[in-house]
Amino acid sequence: MSKSLFADASQRLEQAMKYVAISEDALEHLKHPKISLSVSIPVRMDNGSLRIFQGYRVRYDDTRGPGKGGVRYHPNVTLDEVQSLAFWMTFKCAVLNLPFGGAKGGVTVNPKELSKLELERLTRGYIDAIADFIGPDVDIPAPDVYTNPMIVGWMMDQYSIIRRQLTPAVVTGKPITLGGSLGRDTATAMGAFFVIEAMMPKFDMPPQETSVAVQGFGNAGAHIAELLSKAGYKVVAVSDSQGGVYCKKGLDIPRIRQFKESQKGIKALYCEDSVCKVVEHEVITNEQLLTLDVDVLIPAALENQITEANAKEIKAKIIFEVANGPITSGADKILEEKGIYVFPDILVNAGGVTVSYFEWVQNRSGLYWTLQEVNQRLKQKMVEETEPIWQMSQELAISMRTAAYVHALNRLGEAINAKGTRDYYLSK
Repeated sequence: MSKSLFADASQRLEQAMKYVAISEDALEHLKHPKISLSVSIPVRMDNGSLRIFQGYRVRYDDTRGPGKGGVRYHPNVTLDEVQSLAFWMTFKCAVLNLPFGGAKGGVTVNPKELSKLELERLTRGYIDAIADFIGPDVDIPAPDVYTNPMIVGWMMDQYSIIRRQLTPAVVTGKPITLGGSLGRDTATAMGAFFVIEAMMPKFDMPPQETSVAVQGFGNAGAHIAELLSKAGYKVVAVSDSQGGVYCKKGLDIPRIRQFKESQKGIKALYCEDSVCKVVEHEVITNEQLLTLDVDVLIPAALENQITEANAKEIKAKIIFEVANGPITSGADKILEEKGIYVFPDILVNAGGVTVSYFEWVQNRSGLYWTLQEVNQRLKQKMVEETEPIWQMSQELAISMRTAAYVHALNRLGEAINAKGTRDYYLSK
């Protein structure tokens, strides 16, 4: 990459600054992460050897509350990536008006190469290394790429061992039996679905006449594909890291999910009679999926999937970002010129952190909600924050991304200004 992911992410902030009236102090404050931690994690492997893994945790801002953000296990994790994700989390929490700041963590590892025992040792070692950096009132981790409820449960258990007290609120996304919230596993997709359902009528695009392609068939991507399919949308393409499938008439998403869970991938789909016979389809790459002629494109994989190199080839009318940072700032400009509406990640995929907030509240109160209550609260949150961002984008003739950052900046600015600014200290 010619410039860092964080430098690219920061450009969104620069764009939004033109439309806000907050102090220079606040803007300067938000240009820098509050604190970054890099740790070495020694892990005794099953064969007796010792390996050292690199781990990170960044708390970008905690003006509005304790840091909040997931932990990802991926071979490409870097401090730059984690810092960028923490930056996005800061604005995401402000967009949804949650009492959190932004944080993120990660370990540079391919978890698929580790045994379950090695994975547990790595996870507990990571918490050993960052235990003084996190806490229910300080910084609250959660699952992210290649981490799951069991891994987060190990994190909570290790932290509780270190503190010598049961501390379920230190992490969210835990197994239900360890204090997790109902609905957390589907929250990112469910939140995105509520945004899509609220916005699509504005484009006069009924579900049955709307084609959708989903890049990324992990937890969020698979769930959003199934939710849209059940709602009547025509999901014509899905893909995972190994490749994808496409059918103009629409795919049988529940069967594809069942197949992926049993075979651990979509790529082999074309040679499996049990699923092949469901509907005719063609095998495509992730890159081909992005440029399909569809109404709605949903990037739900990793960041930087749509760049200046391929943005001109995008044919979708609307993009909903379920992944974090799937579109670069340079690509944003091209898509805007093409008249493609982009609904940004800091709004669309905020369902995960919203239900994480619900879980944190339940852990601290000891009162737990039903799935119906969780989804009702989530829908209310997502819809009530989506509408004013849409109205702002229309009134100011700016993109939904810029409007979302303006919406967040106003809240962050108020909180930072409440501690005192230059104007306050120089006033007589």
